Amino acid sequence: MAPKGLTFLAVLICVSALSLSPSVAGEGQNNGLVMNFYKESCPQAEDIITEQVKLLYKRHKNTAFSWLRNIFHDCAVQSCDASLLLDSTRRSLSEKETDRSFGLRNFRYIETIKEALERECPGVVSCADILVLSARDGIVSLGGPHIPLKTGRRDGRRSRADVVEQFLPDHNESISAVLDKFGAMGIDTPGVVALLGAHSVGRTHCVKLVHRLYPEIDPALNPDHVPHILKKCPDAIPDPKAVQYVRNDRGTPMILDNNYYRNILDSKGLLIVDHQLANDKRTKPYVKKMAKSQDYFFKEFSRAITLLSENNPLTGTKGEVRKQCNVANKHHDQDP
Repeated sequence: MAPKGLTFLAVLICVSALSLSPSVAGEGQNNGLVMNFYKESCPQAEDIITEQVKLLYKRHKNTAFSWLRNIFHDCAVQSCDASLLLDSTRRSLSEKETDRSFGLRNFRYIETIKEALERECPGVVSCADILVLSARDGIVSLGGPHIPLKTGRRDGRRSRADVVEQFLPDHNESISAVLDKFGAMGIDTPGVVALLGAHSVGRTHCVKLVHRLYPEIDPALNPDHVPHILKKCPDAIPDPKAVQYVRNDRGTPMILDNNYYRNILDSKGLLIVDHQLANDKRTKPYVKKMAKSQDYFFKEFSRAITLLSENNPLTGTKGEVRKQCNVANKHHDQDP
């Protein structure tokens, strides 16, 4: 008979191994996503996406902003399922054609990436994974951190345009509503503060901020910053055909950094949510901490992007792998 001590040790080892087993602990927590999902079916998949993102960035710098916005607009609306990329049909409006998607662009370059993958591995890599991984690589192009992200998502078959307003946080909502909507995805307060740091890059269209300028200037805006904004947005009702905008960060507009937090603490945030973030007692401590430490910002940003990218994905046999990212495969119009 084995000594009691050895028997206990053997049981402890078995229990420990069981608790670490992916089939027991990992699958439920990971929602079916894994690192390097395509290592057998398409070993070059992630390298191809990275290469394409780099090539596109060299030709069109604004593609990196698009990749970053895509992950937010797709994954925040119920699921990371590339429903954002679907074109409108006779029966359904596309998410990308709703008011909330104003300014989103460069969808054609997602197709460029998809075509490169189809040449290597036809029918294998989902548009949902392309959307997420292009955001990962776009963040790097903008000087941000490399964030290891899991793959294995499948594509939805329907647009979710009818629920965009319900799930997608809005820059004119109260900070409580914004925190609640992100909280429903498992993203806590420091994570929300970090995600909004994406406003460090890109631009804000005048139509989104003229209500802070006309008929009266919002007193919360830094008066030294107002002349620049008025110069960029001279009309109370911007011409919808004119591309009128203000850079989110005049100092480092093409770099994802913590300058955003210093700007909003100095009342230079363009959107209402920027102002609220810097002044609400729940978020201000994290704003100040990120303004002081880019490492802390990157750490929280990486964690929040990971959570966002894993929001309720379709995996296994759910959904499909689209042949083209803007169109669901045939014969599935009525399927969930």
